[in-house]
Amino acid sequence: MSSSSTMPPPASPREHVERIRRERYYIGRGKQNPLAEDMHQAVNYLSQELYSKDVHFLMELVQNAEDNEYPSEVAPSLEFLITSKDITGCGASSTLLIFNNERGFSATNIESICRVGKSTKKGNRHQGYIGEKGIGFKSVFLISSQPHIFSNGYQIKFNEKPCAECNIGYIVPQWVESTPSLSDIEALYGCSKVLPTTIIILPLKSEKIDAVKRQLSSMHPEMLLFLTKIRKLSVREDNSDPSNTTVSEISISSEKNYQARKNMHAESYTIHLSAEETGKDEAECGYYMWRQKFPVKPENRVDKRAEIDEWVITLAFPHGERLSRGKQLSPGIYAFLPTEMVTSFPFIIQADFLLASSREAILFDSPWNKGILECVPSAFMDAFVTLIKSGADASPSMSLPSMFNFLPVNSSQIPLLEPVRSGIKDKVLAEAIVPCQSYASRKIFCKPSEVARLKPAFWTILDKAWKLGVDLKNLLTHGTYILSSHFDNSIYDSVLNFLEVKNVDHEWYAKCIEGSNLVKEVHEQLYLEIIYFVADNWQNFSGTNMMSIPLLKYVDRGGVLSFWSISRASQWNDRLCIASENKYISWLISWNREFLSSNRFFLPPSTQTALEDLSEKITVKNWLKNHARVEVVSVYSYASSVVDSLGSDQRAVIAFAHFLYHSSKTLHIESYHLSELCRTMPVIDSYGYVVKKRNRIIVPAKGSKWVGLMGTNPWRNEGYIELSADYKSAGHFAGNYTSEDQLLEFLKTNLQASDVPFIHPPDARFPTVSSPLTVENAFLLLEWIRNLKSNGIGQWHHVSVTNHSLMFCPHGAAILEYKPELELLGVIVGFKDNYQLVIDNFKFSSDDITSEATVLILKCIRYVGSCDDFVRKLKDLKWLKTIVGFHAPNMSFLVDPEWECLLKVFNGVPVIDYGFYGSVISSYKEELKKTGLITRFDEASKAITHIFKQKVLNSSLEKADLLALLGSYRQLATHDLIPVELFNAMRTEKWLHTSLGFRSPSDAILFDDAWEPLSPIANLPFIDDGDSCYGLGMEIHGYKDELKKLGVTVELKQGARFVITGISIPSDPSKLSKATILSLLGCIKSYFTLAAGPPKGFQENLCKKWLKTSMGYQCPNDCILFDPTQSSICMEDGPFIDEAFYGSEIASLKDALTRIGVTVDIKHGKDLVARHLRSHNDRITISRIYSYLMESNWVPKNKNSNWIWIPNEMDGGEWVTPRSCVLHDRNNLFGLQLHVLDKYYDKKLFDFFLYYLDVRNGPGSEDYCRLWVTWEKSVHEIAVSDCSAFWKFIATNWSKNTQKLLSGCVKVPVCTDGKIILSKKEDVFIPDDLLLTDLFSKLAQHSFFIWYPASILPSMSRASLNCIYDSIGVQRISKAVTKNDAFTLDNYHFRTTDPSKVIKVGLLKIILSFLADPALDIPAEERHRMVSCLLNVTVQESDEPITVGYSVRLSSGEVVDVKSSRMLRWEREDSKLYMQSSDGEPSFKEKIEFATYFAEEISQGLLFEMADQIPSLTELIKFGSLLDFEDAAVGFLLKSKNLQMFPEDEHFLKPSMLGLCPETKLIIVPSKFSPNYITI
Repeated sequence: MSSSSTMPPPASPREHVERIRRERYYIGRGKQNPLAEDMHQAVNYLSQELYSKDVHFLMELVQNAEDNEYPSEVAPSLEFLITSKDITGCGASSTLLIFNNERGFSATNIESICRVGKSTKKGNRHQGYIGEKGIGFKSVFLISSQPHIFSNGYQIKFNEKPCAECNIGYIVPQWVESTPSLSDIEALYGCSKVLPTTIIILPLKSEKIDAVKRQLSSMHPEMLLFLTKIRKLSVREDNSDPSNTTVSEISISSEKNYQARKNMHAESYTIHLSAEETGKDEAECGYYMWRQKFPVKPENRVDKRAEIDEWVITLAFPHGERLSRGKQLSPGIYAFLPTEMVTSFPFIIQADFLLASSREAILFDSPWNKGILECVPSAFMDAFVTLIKSGADASPSMSLPSMFNFLPVNSSQIPLLEPVRSGIKDKVLAEAIVPCQSYASRKIFCKPSEVARLKPAFWTILDKAWKLGVDLKNLLTHGTYILSSHFDNSIYDSVLNFLEVKNVDHEWYAKCIEGSNLVKEVHEQLYLEIIYFVADNWQNFSGTNMMSIPLLKYVDRGGVLSFWSISRASQWNDRLCIASENKYISWLISWNREFLSSNRFFLPPSTQTALEDLSEKITVKNWLKNHARVEVVSVYSYASSVVDSLGSDQRAVIAFAHFLYHSSKTLHIESYHLSELCRTMPVIDSYGYVVKKRNRIIVPAKGSKWVGLMGTNPWRNEGYIELSADYKSAGHFAGNYTSEDQLLEFLKTNLQASDVPFIHPPDARFPTVSSPLTVENAFLLLEWIRNLKSNGIGQWHHVSVTNHSLMFCPHGAAILEYKPELELLGVIVGFKDNYQLVIDNFKFSSDDITSEATVLILKCIRYVGSCDDFVRKLKDLKWLKTIVGFHAPNMSFLVDPEWECLLKVFNGVPVIDYGFYGSVISSYKEELKKTGLITRFDEASKAITHIFKQKVLNSSLEKADLLALLGSYRQLATHDLIPVELFNAMRTEKWLHTSLGFRSPSDAILFDDAWEPLSPIANLPFIDDGDSCYGLGMEIHGYKDELKKLGVTVELKQGARFVITGISIPSDPSKLSKATILSLLGCIKSYFTLAAGPPKGFQENLCKKWLKTSMGYQCPNDCILFDPTQSSICMEDGPFIDEAFYGSEIASLKDALTRIGVTVDIKHGKDLVARHLRSHNDRITISRIYSYLMESNWVPKNKNSNWIWIPNEMDGGEWVTPRSCVLHDRNNLFGLQLHVLDKYYDKKLFDFFLYYLDVRNGPGSEDYCRLWVTWEKSVHEIAVSDCSAFWKFIATNWSKNTQKLLSGCVKVPVCTDGKIILSKKEDVFIPDDLLLTDLFSKLAQHSFFIWYPASILPSMSRASLNCIYDSIGVQRISKAVTKNDAFTLDNYHFRTTDPSKVIKVGLLKIILSFLADPALDIPAEERHRMVSCLLNVTVQESDEPITVGYSVRLSSGEVVDVKSSRMLRWEREDSKLYMQSSDGEPSFKEKIEFATYFAEEISQGLLFEMADQIPSLTELIKFGSLLDFEDAAVGFLLKSKNLQMFPEDEHFLKPSMLGLCPETKLIIVPSKFSPNYITI
């Protein structure tokens, strides 16, 4: 409160107060102050002003504290303490104490506070004082009737009630004697702390206590931001009962760091605010501050700020969450202290605004405030550029993109601030401020219009590529600057939309992928991400250069990595291929090198392997199939294409046979596919020709049996194709080696390549002997004869054999099998009962033997005492007949009744054939054991297990085998001897035929009715209980227990995993019943009860439309579980699961629904509900959905879509964009241009439209300008109210943008006969010259002048509207008119008159004094020359009026003329002055008219070369003329203008006025009209 003063203070504060009471208010003097009445009136005025204003008393107190002076050693602080103690004894239930560590009250301050309208701050605003309301300290009377002040020894109080001794209230000080005392105050403040210099004590009025507490509790933490002095502010409450505390306590402090920006007349600094509030942790926030000065423009000056020449604008940019209290909104505009204006801007504006009396808002109509707001965009831009381009130094805690959050993206809640926002946007859009992505060290900034965004997925690709070392420094060479990756984030969408940053052109991606060599330099996983990116966005790329760049990898036949474009891959006959399974990849690529004709190329193995691991593989494969015509091939389908392409290339044909052989050997091809390929494959014959069509095939002669037996080929003429010997040879193809004869054996089996003894005999005789047959040929011939006989073929008898062709001894026992054949050939067969002889001559050379021979052998063992050598020889020979042929004893079984069932499982078990031997064999059991016959259980078990595995491997198990096996399992499971190996094999081998192929028991299901509902929705491995080839029949269900023990799933509750992994959604979801879906969900629930995560492909399998909802069938991700208790929304409003169909039971399966992607919390279903919003057309339903979306805080990703339903009686309605809507149309102007929502929707939804869909509150400048264009085209006359409303909006919201929009208008309003019509802009004028306006207004056939609406708004003043009309191209009449200076004497009758009537001494003095002004620097001779033309003038009068013509040219070419009386005209060249004579005494009007025209004519005639000086001289002459050029009056006039005559001008004036030579006699007589008139 201190202030300098020249008056010495009184001896003591008390004496000073007493002197004021005595001298000013006459207290104790026994008489009344003569000015008491004036004081009383002033106090009454103060009272009326005080209580008529809604003053925020707290702001006034803070404002006063900021204006105080503080000692340099203290941190200026202000403390508020409210207590329930009545320390003043006034009876107040609450008292507010304010502590301020300022210098304290001076005597001058006391003098001032005891007066009305007397302030020590007046005129000192330029020194930093911020108070201005004219109330200041006296605002405390709003809340207290007896304020107390303790400061610098003063302890006084005031009372709003009139003093009994002087009848004056408010300003009469009264000394405080004892209550309260300083000790009372110290006790409250804290005895351990030093009392601040100034304490204000306010016993509160009872009705104001709550308001005071509210203001204290709502004191904003940012209050210190723009105060230059106060650094700490606190609020606390002293209450004897803490539970009764009602004030939220807070302590706020600030720190500053400065950095000057001298070149910008600005400075930047950082303020750190911290606030500690009751019950909360300390909160902090830093503010980047920008303080800049701007010169005050003349048009913006106001009386209240007359002494201020510069605006100081400070902008605060918070980095971090702004400080606030509770739900308190943060003000956006400060006038040193906060207003209550919430701007929605992400920065704070501080300036010396003129405020409303309540401090709640600035005055928008004030020119001063308008000037400040016009400077804000420039200040913001300077601050923003500095912050962005040197942000690391100014604010290291902030990232560069986050700084762009300071842009005012959202419209202000205060429409009058929109010009600020649009001004900022215009400047930002013109500035190179947006950071671009550069993989070099330098930073690049561009204009927003030059920058483009990338898709997020591509950013991920670039980031990974950069980390892999790919050189991306040429990223900016592809034709577009790319937005910084840190900035190109969805969290900045609103900012980037504000900046109008577009997405990059789709062609750019192709340039980047090719130009940055991405495809060739990245690893497979990233390469596939690139492919997926292209596939996922193909609808954008299909017509671009993406078709032509090398994008697809493949391996050529040389094993070299190569590339094709999409266009190349899709338009030629060649095809790129992918193996259907990973195990085929390398196999097919290797073999593909052998088949040049196939036109097939494969993606590299690494690419195909990585593709299988890609989560988006389905999408990528489908894209490759559909757009690159890539084929997914199995070994079979590849082989089929190769077969079709094989031509005459022998090597390729041979290679294909090898390919089939090795593919079959490695189980890469199924047997039935192999058979088909063998039937169609071409072969090479013995002559080297490729044969594609054939009947039968025989093996090559080399190494064949037929050539050894017959010597020549007798089948050649019967259409048999003899295979090339190449099929017998060893081969090496595609890295696979085939040894000799391997391929041929394969072809014998699969190509039916025949040889003796299986070939059909030729229809010809052939000699078989010319010498004895070898053993092999002998048996071969006998076997051939047997085969022919068994097949009923009669040609066998053509064979002729000589008697010495067959020799007995070499053939061994095997020959006995051919007794019938031998007998046919004439061989005698017989034997003598001599056992030892048999043993001695035993020559067993055949695997076949008769039952009799076997008995003979056993008899030999029985009857010959010592025959160990014979027995040893028999152990290795296949001489025992079993049910599956002859076997050696160690490979044959002797049946044991205890485990007989085990041996009966398979028909192929070599059990001794009792049918062959008869009962006689049983009598030789001991002899058989001696030969090694199998009799032990473990050996039998192992052998049976081997047979079982072989049958599984060959898929040769039959129904009878399996049922027998299960029966054996049942019988032996409880046996003492358990076949462990067999049982283990039964558990692990894939021997059960199911609906999905062969499976092991643990991977199979035994069907029952519980599985029935799941059949339509899952591919499940049900054991085949049908009667098909591998079917087990219904008998299998009789072995349920055995199957369960082996691991088969026999109950639904244990089979959830099969359902989860086998899900297969049908294309027609209507086939799925309620039971099916509930069963599926139950399985999912059961599965995830135990499983940690879903199996691979789980989500992809479910990603189809199969769940029934109120919006039809939907994917699980697109469904919501309805819960009527959680929202007011109805089931039909969105994709809610149809509980009417599924029943209430589905609600109990929330966990399962969540697992498959269903939204089970209705609150989280907002995006799905919004997605189906446009399927509705009922306003009530749509309103209900809007309410739900608002409650859910839903914000659309694309606000430009048609989100708003507009009802229409004609066709029901339409969906429109938010941009085409406004909430209100106050003036009802836009019914045809915009959709006005308050006509259709309840006001409760307005916030939803406003804040969530960005619907504008009302039409904006662009809408109004478009409306005007519509009016121009469609109407001729406009209602006055409509036109007034239009121009009121334009004037109120005038900006550069509005000017730009409206400048293109063609027509403007004029008033004709009380009606507003639109006339061409070229034909309408601004009436800036009233004389001309009056002349042209008299023309009845035209309306020339612009129309002005009636309004009292400052923005609608004539001056404001003239500026607007002028800026949009309406001409001013003063500039549009053409003056006609032509003057003729034809119609006039003049008479010469005395010049002295016009040319007077005072006139010449004025002219000479004006020309002598040093500023004009006109030499004396030149001045005299200029005046001389007046001395030589001839004055002529006429009774006719002297006129001047004016004309304007209209757009039609018409010229409109008017004439005006001028009363006189000076023809300077002719030295004649023509005047219109007047009769009688002129009227005042005639005098001013004459003075005006006379002054203009003389000035224009004299100063035609100095046009800029004409107006000044005109004014002087006009004044002189009105004063009749009276000498004294002229003298004063010249002095008032700081003009004078110099001696040389006075010397010139005398003879010049006389017009005589020096010797001429001068006679001067007074004129009868005036003594100053002269007559010569």
